[in-house]
Amino acid sequence: MSMITVRNLNKQFDGKHVVKNVDFKLNPGMCVALLGPNGAGKTTTLRMLSGLIRPTSGSIMFEGLDDTKDIRRHIGYLPQYPSFHEWMTGKEFLIYVGQLAYLSKAQASTKADEMLKLVGISEAANQRIKKYSGGMRQRLGIAQALIHEPKLLMLDEPVSALDPMGRREVLTLMEKLKEHTTLLFSTHILNDAEEISDELLVMHHGEILEAGSIHELRSKHQVDKIDLCFAESTERYSETFILLDSVERVEMNKECLHVFVSNLDEGRKEILEVVKNQGLPLTKFELARTTLEDMFMKVVQK
Repeated sequence: MSMITVRNLNKQFDGKHVVKNVDFKLNPGMCVALLGPNGAGKTTTLRMLSGLIRPTSGSIMFEGLDDTKDIRRHIGYLPQYPSFHEWMTGKEFLIYVGQLAYLSKAQASTKADEMLKLVGISEAANQRIKKYSGGMRQRLGIAQALIHEPKLLMLDEPVSALDPMGRREVLTLMEKLKEHTTLLFSTHILNDAEEISDELLVMHHGEILEAGSIHELRSKHQVDKIDLCFAESTERYSETFILLDSVERVEMNKECLHVFVSNLDEGRKEILEVVKNQGLPLTKFELARTTLEDMFMKVVQK
């Protein structure tokens, strides 16, 4: 059974459609990436799911829950740029937000200790937030979003503003959180989506263009591609291969040629025959699978 069903969701600002006829379902225990470029409508979608803004039209339904009028008690939400009372300690802040979520002070204190341990910053519990690093702040933000034990945790671009070390810390934590709750996060970083998500929602210009597991989407948009590198001036050989019957197009990427073919077996034979007959200084020959970037670019350029 789906945890959340979103049907025909729309949002307009000043007559401009920001989210258009969005439909999707979230299943319990899954980690789902809402993937799209900046301005795709990801943040607006998350804000509607969180109850912060109302849809222009459409519905958001939590399956099996008797209270669908106010869904906030079932949701934890971390915005892209969270704000904190920096004069508070990490634990004081969590107790404060726990009480806002209708926990007693004693309950909030106990949950604060649990959340600080879960997100890996319990040693900084009594440290002022103004001294926290970027990664520690994101961990604290995730802790506050989890303190009331939501059924769904939503994170808006959780690592986009972090340095490489902070980014790695938060991605590792997100992997851990998949064991505790359903996770929906927005990102424009393809590698992050591929690394930790079970399913993707590909969004562009306010619409969901594709939805499914990475394996399903790769299979659907599979492209036969052969990567070639040469000892000298790789780019000069692009015209050599574009003339072959099986080759659809050739792209240059850094020091290698991406040769897209209509049939992998035929393309391999034709390319190797040219390399042999012309004595080309080939240093790399690789049958490449469709990457998430290949799939994404194919979808958004339709």
